[in-house]
Amino acid sequence: MNTVSVLGVPFITNDEKWVYNQCVSFLADAKPHMIITAGPEFVMNIRRTPNLLPVLARADFITPDGVGIVIASKWYGQAIAQRITGVELAERLIGYAAERNLRVFLLGASQTSLAQALQKLKNRYPQLYIVGKHGYFTDEQTASVIAEIQAARPHLLLVGLGQPRQEVFISTHKDILGVPLAIGVGGTIDVIGGAVKRTPVLFQRARLEWLYRLIREPRRWRRQLALPRFAWEAWIEARRLTRSVN
Repeated sequence: MNTVSVLGVPFITNDEKWVYNQCVSFLADAKPHMIITAGPEFVMNIRRTPNLLPVLARADFITPDGVGIVIASKWYGQAIAQRITGVELAERLIGYAAERNLRVFLLGASQTSLAQALQKLKNRYPQLYIVGKHGYFTDEQTASVIAEIQAARPHLLLVGLGQPRQEVFISTHKDILGVPLAIGVGGTIDVIGGAVKRTPVLFQRARLEWLYRLIREPRRWRRQLALPRFAWEAWIEARRLTRSVN
């Protein structure tokens, strides 16, 4: 496994095939594993709240879910092979789980969106064992949520509580949950259920997914401010590191 540190966050530079194969091996393991899928907003979140750094250390690896991370890696001289999105990784692993009779648990989204996602996946994979729990629970209800997950005994736990809540949840409870593979997947459940539209391929190819999301959800504009700050700070750090090496 090769990594590049972008503003202190170590992203793997391996390609999607490597990540998928590694996930498959985790699913067959007895001990719990954790993967973080992260973009520039997550990186800036970590910089604002350094107390989240231990969460990074608990992850087996962090994938680049954001074109900004891929671009920034080139500034550091360690180009990432490709962007690896939480949605695509989750869907591939759900398909694998269906083939191998593995159990899946979805945690996150609203009750309606979760129900739609579960139904669509059951229609697509009739043999799949998949259950879930919505993400609108309080700290006081966390123990009962953990009990539900334990009772389901999933091999794959996909957590869509938003960042960094989902990473903190997995990191804090992964040992007691004992799930072979837990992944923070952001809005994946909403995408699968149809509550959120996927970014059109045209916007993806133009690397303008942020613009599409902003058009669809104008209230995101404050969050999007993290993108230019990320680009500036990453570029400055990469230049400084390059000068120190030379």
